[in-house]
Amino acid sequence: MPEHQTLVEVQGLKEYFQINTGFFRSRPLKAVDDVSFTIHKGETLGLVGESGCGKTTVGRTLLHLYKPTAGKIIYDGKEIESRESIREYRRKATMVFQDPYSSLNPRMTVSDIVAEPLDVHHLTANAKERHERVLELMGLVGLNSEHASRYAHEFSGGQRQRIGIARALAVNPEFIVCDEPVSALDVSIQAQVINMFDELQDKLGLTYLFIAHDLLVVRHISDRIAVMYLGRMVELADAKEIYDHPLHPYSQSLLSAVPLPDPKIARANKRIMLTGDIPSPLNAPTGCPFRTRCRYATAKCAESMPPFEKVADGHFVACHRVKEIN
Repeated sequence: MPEHQTLVEVQGLKEYFQINTGFFRSRPLKAVDDVSFTIHKGETLGLVGESGCGKTTVGRTLLHLYKPTAGKIIYDGKEIESRESIREYRRKATMVFQDPYSSLNPRMTVSDIVAEPLDVHHLTANAKERHERVLELMGLVGLNSEHASRYAHEFSGGQRQRIGIARALAVNPEFIVCDEPVSALDVSIQAQVINMFDELQDKLGLTYLFIAHDLLVVRHISDRIAVMYLGRMVELADAKEIYDHPLHPYSQSLLSAVPLPDPKIARANKRIMLTGDIPSPLNAPTGCPFRTRCRYATAKCAESMPPFEKVADGHFVACHRVKEIN
C-alpha cells in the first residue's frame, strides 16, 4: 500500500446545523466539530463510534452532500470548494448508502438505477453502449443480466445493496464512502458483501472510508481505524494497533464489548461499562466531550478540549491523561 501518497485530506472539518429552540431563536447542533484526518491511496479507513456521534455526517460532508460549516476537504492535492471542482470531484468520489431499501428508487428498473450516474455525467455515447456498461457493472457485483429489467422491490436486502454498489461504481470512482453498508443486512449476507468490497478494492484500486458501528466488521476490512465520539475524533491508529492497544478510555470501552468466539478468553475479558447516556450534541459538555462518562476524568478535562496529538508512530489520541492511564 503506497502510504506516502495521500488521496483525501480533511482539515478542521466542522458541520453545524441550526436548530430552532423557540421564538426566532436557534442554537447550533455541532454534528462534526473540528475533525482532521487523511486517507492514503488504495487503503480503507474505518470510522467507528456510537449512533449519533457524527460518522455519517462526516461521510456526507466529505462528498459535499452537506456544505461544510468550516474546514478544508482536499482531494488529490486540490481543495474542493467551487461548484466546478465539486462537479469534477463527484466523478471520482461516490457513496454506498446504509439502507438498501430507501436508497433505490422503487419506480426505476435496476438498469435505470445503475445507469443514472452514466446519464448525469454523459459517460456513454448511445443506448447500446449504456446497456453494455450496465451489464458489465452488474456482473462486477454478482448480479445476472436478466435482473436488469426488474425493480428493486423484487430483490433481497443483499441484492439491493449490490445494486447500490453497482451504481456507485458506474463513474469509475477512485474513492467510495461506504456508510454502514452492511448494518441493514443479515449476518450471513454481511460477510459476502464485505468480501465483495475487498475484491473490488483489489481489482479496481479503490480507496474507502468505511463507516460502521460494528467493530468486528471494521477490523476485517480496514487498514486504519478512527474512533469518533460526539462529533470529535478521539483516536486514530492502525487496525491491529487499535485492537491490541487502545489508548483512549472510550476506545477501550468499545473494544471490551466486542464478542469473542473463545469462551475462556471471553470470561477473562473484563467488560468496561460506561455510566450514563451519550450527551446531546446540543448540550455537549465543556472541555473533553467524553468526560461525563469517563472514569479517569479530572477538573482539567472540564476546562479544555484535549488536543488530538501523536502519541506513537501513526497513533493519535485526544486525552489529557493518556500517558498516566496506559
